[in-house]
Amino acid sequence: MMPTDPSAKNEAIEIRDPASGATARVLPCLGFNCFSWRAPVGDTQPRELLWAEPGFESGDKRHSRSGIPLLFPFPGRIGGARFEFEGQTYELEPGDPHGNAIHGFAANRPWRVIDQQGDCVTAEFRHSQDAADAVGQWPSDYLLTASYQVAGGRLRFTLRAENVGDGPLPFGFGTHAYFRLPLAEVADPEATVVRAPVGEQWTLSEMLPTGETVSGKDSLLVEGAPLAGRGFDTVFTLSSQMAAGQPTGPLVTSLVDSGSGREVRQTFDESMTCCVVYTPDHREAICLEPYTCVPDPFALESRGVAAGLRVLAPGEVYETEITLEAVVA
Repeated sequence: MMPTDPSAKNEAIEIRDPASGATARVLPCLGFNCFSWRAPVGDTQPRELLWAEPGFESGDKRHSRSGIPLLFPFPGRIGGARFEFEGQTYELEPGDPHGNAIHGFAANRPWRVIDQQGDCVTAEFRHSQDAADAVGQWPSDYLLTASYQVAGGRLRFTLRAENVGDGPLPFGFGTHAYFRLPLAEVADPEATVVRAPVGEQWTLSEMLPTGETVSGKDSLLVEGAPLAGRGFDTVFTLSSQMAAGQPTGPLVTSLVDSGSGREVRQTFDESMTCCVVYTPDHREAICLEPYTCVPDPFALESRGVAAGLRVLAPGEVYETEITLEAVVA
């Protein structure tokens, strides 16, 4: 079924799993952002597990502060809103108080819905078509195809990125999910146990990585510890060797309410090399953000610091999948 494109009307799309009652709501007009995910946790009725600013579905709220912003072709910041690639300098639009560009082109622009079923929705974003005002700001054209699907306690997201231009496409990708706290109705959000398979912490200066990392800065995240008032806006490396001796493979972050046993897991593949942990001032959510590259990757790699920057030749494709799952631990 392919209805009239909701992105032209600032309309949200709801997808639903009738068997479980799980739903997700997506806003194509603002970055194809999934701003609501209601799923059963154990034997409970579906519960909202994402956080979004009230009125977000109007399409006029800040795109990066609710739901699941999709960050492409760069997650995080690019210093001074400029970078060099293969001898050419590219100028971007500043987006933060320090004059840095932030979070790419796809999160704050409309996507085009190309397929909608009862439990899933798919949309596309092409730079030359959907970010025409920024064509000269990136080395090559690209086509993103993304899907959300709900099934029971799971929300499955897939992304396909293709270089449809004539030259090499440098890129990074990340998501910025706002997980709602607390997980249980009467729980203390600060008691939520946060776990992530992080390694070293990147040192930042004015929100940009300096190129240096510090070992063991927050080992509590690896084993899992209560949030307990701690504040984060922190960039970590990701380790494929997870806690408790688990073997190399998919990476998992989790949030657990110890009292009820409710848990929200986020599973992603090893193309993600970096994780940003962020706690908004309102403390009603926490962000666990897997990125394929470190913020400001062009500057880092120009200095010989491996930052995870990827490059697709014309016609090449990158694909990834991220699954959110609500369970009782």
